[in-house]
Amino acid sequence: MGQPMAGHLARVGFDLAVYDIRPEAAASFAAEHRARVANTLPQVGAEADVVITMLPNGAEVRRAVLGEHGAGGGAADGLSPGAIVMDSGASDPVHTRALGEALRRRSIELVDAPVAGGVVFARDATLDVLVGGDAQAIERLRPVLSAFGRKVHLCGGLGNAHAMKALNNYVNGATMAVVIEALTIGRRLGLDLDLMLDSFAAATTGRNHPLEKKLIPQVVTRRFAHGAALGLMTKDIRIARDAAGACGAWAPMVQSCVEVWERAEQTLGFDADQTEVARLWEEQSGVVLARDA
Repeated sequence: MGQPMAGHLARVGFDLAVYDIRPEAAASFAAEHRARVANTLPQVGAEADVVITMLPNGAEVRRAVLGEHGAGGGAADGLSPGAIVMDSGASDPVHTRALGEALRRRSIELVDAPVAGGVVFARDATLDVLVGGDAQAIERLRPVLSAFGRKVHLCGGLGNAHAMKALNNYVNGATMAVVIEALTIGRRLGLDLDLMLDSFAAATTGRNHPLEKKLIPQVVTRRFAHGAALGLMTKDIRIARDAAGACGAWAPMVQSCVEVWERAEQTLGFDADQTEVARLWEEQSGVVLARDA
């Protein structure tokens, strides 16, 4: 996700310094986009007014920004007062707010700006961006956000965008699981696959992202090439569960959803395409959700 997003920033004229734990990835990007390679995380901060992170979770963001255990050696060591850190991954909102407090003591603003749409949308600059944080900092980031996003959704205070992202993916993951389960039951009962897909679209699901963007083009065709890791979806649903616990909400459904996705991750692996979660039901039910099956 980060590579195509950074590519759009370079194409509209932003001066970029890039860093990756894989030096070859940073060097390849820099050569293609005429960017500079930062050899250390503090150097990233020293060369930037805005640092953008695209990492798997909030713990890695904190290490990248503040160093291991917050002991220094992160990008914040090079940032000047008034700079902005923008976390575009899917992090835990509680951790985001804690990191924001730590950065504010250095007069650095943190903005959470997770994106929705996947790699395909990142490549064509049509991501939806959820944004939380200080209003003035967000306004400063508008040219950055418009370089890779088609729409910016203002979510309120710091951490709210990460909360919204987690809830979106909980609904996404739960809906995909429910539809897959219904399809496997229907196949066991002898119902035609296309009949069920058409009936669900007309009677119960309406405009349903998992049905339209994942189940029909990826599962039914057996491509399983949506491009997002199954483990990352599991992580995001887990964040939604933890957020519910932190705020005292009663949320029995999200716990069940976490258990299903964790089982899929254990069975299929973290890096499996998230649409492969359908294999869980197929194996247990003895059916294949394919038109020629």
